[in-house]
Amino acid sequence: MSDLLVSTDGPVARIRLNRPKALHALNTAMCVGILDALEAWRGDEAVRCVVIDHAEGRGFCAGGDIRMLAGSGATDGEEARAFFRAEYRMNHRLFTYVKDTIAFMDGVTMGGGVGVSMPCRYRVATENTRLAMPETGIGLFPDVGGGWYLSRLPGRIGQYLALTGARLDGAEAVALGLATHYLPAARIEEAKAAIATDPDAIDAALSALAEAAPAGKILAQRAEIDRLFASDDLEEVLAALDADGGDFAQATRATLATKSPQAMKVSLKLLKDAAGMATFADEMRQEYAVACRVVQRPDFVEGVRALIVDKDNAPRWEPATVEGVSDHMIDRIFAPLPDDEAWTPG
Repeated sequence: MSDLLVSTDGPVARIRLNRPKALHALNTAMCVGILDALEAWRGDEAVRCVVIDHAEGRGFCAGGDIRMLAGSGATDGEEARAFFRAEYRMNHRLFTYVKDTIAFMDGVTMGGGVGVSMPCRYRVATENTRLAMPETGIGLFPDVGGGWYLSRLPGRIGQYLALTGARLDGAEAVALGLATHYLPAARIEEAKAAIATDPDAIDAALSALAEAAPAGKILAQRAEIDRLFASDDLEEVLAALDADGGDFAQATRATLATKSPQAMKVSLKLLKDAAGMATFADEMRQEYAVACRVVQRPDFVEGVRALIVDKDNAPRWEPATVEGVSDHMIDRIFAPLPDDEAWTPG
């Protein structure tokens, strides 16, 4: 059974993620397959738009092939670098694609799933959508363009999401502009049929079937998030949380105590840098350099062991404290790669 189902039906091309037992998590072959399909359709005048969804089973896409990445990171890292190179090229190709792209984020949309859906022109959320970038919990960081998208959210919500890995529901995704339409899951097939009937009227088709999303709950915490996460310095964020006696601050502080100190510092710098990036390609070039280094550092292998392999949820981070993560360590992680190793769009 193929992990990726690629087809065309008249003017509509379709990419279906098809790894149901892995919640459709991406592997290298899937990223290459998506890249190849997009390239083939780019010059095909018969293809008017591209629909991206998932086949049977739950989820839209739970992320990337984390076990492979950790196994590779524990050795020479070459397989991990090949994955990131292909995945980020796919992310960039979607971001710059001229034809309309429509992602149906019906279910878990995390990590690599965010990287597939966010570049699409139309991003459909449902009552089943659970969107998150939970990477700090495994010693990684919000990659696949996460720095670009999160740094451009209102106020400091992006920093909050990057550090905590908090899950957004479909209504919250719409409220933050991460989704363009909110449809009941029961109407998704109707929406796909309407797009197939008239691929030049996608927005009208989706809007006709959409319903008003419930209030985005995260917006009620906007003022607290903006105040508590105001700094790009992790120590200052933690101090603000410690000084606040409120329930939200205390719960958030407890969440951050479980995350990799290194990953949190990397994430804050990533978003700070990303806010000033001129192009998405610049963002992906930096994320690739950071990913190549982070994947071979102790926290990623340990985070995957604790949360995914052994499932003891007791990672032993290295360094174990925020203070132990030096500026020099972060600078080394963010240093540009040599030209012959650096990421390129293709």
